[in-house]
Amino acid sequence: MTVDVVQVRPARTKDAEALASTYEDAWRSAYQGIIPHLSLQRMLAKRGLIWWQNALARRTPLLVLDFGGEAAGYVTFGRSRLARSPFQGEIFELYLHPVYQGLGLGEKLFDGARQRLAELRLKGLLVWALTDNDSACAFYLRLGGKPVAEGGERFGDISLRKVAFAWN
Repeated sequence: MTVDVVQVRPARTKDAEALASTYEDAWRSAYQGIIPHLSLQRMLAKRGLIWWQNALARRTPLLVLDFGGEAAGYVTFGRSRLARSPFQGEIFELYLHPVYQGLGLGEKLFDGARQRLAELRLKGLLVWALTDNDSACAFYLRLGGKPVAEGGERFGDISLRKVAFAWN
């Protein structure tokens, strides 16, 4: 008999605390030194336990990476926000707790979201990443993403460049 220690599954209400922790730790790890400190602190403060409880109650399209019964990462997804794009689906956020990064688990979350988008009959996929987030950009390039658009995102008084990666 085999037992899967890692699985991608829909988020449950009881995942809220682990998701809040994963969000905070993953964002600190990914964006410390990229997003200005005060802006990052404000973003983290807005996305605490209550925010996650509300997101789960609203049934936000959200999958978690379940590692031994604990939500160790998450992905949110839906219809693309890029108007007049041939890419109908979008992954809005994909984050793993830093302890689980570099083990190939992010690809499991990516594949899970891609499968759900296909079930929704959304053709093509976009993911935005800050260009200074080297590990995210390398991850999406490694998965076969092609840069198709650029933009900017404001954090306080600075604007950071971002790039959209796409898959057909």
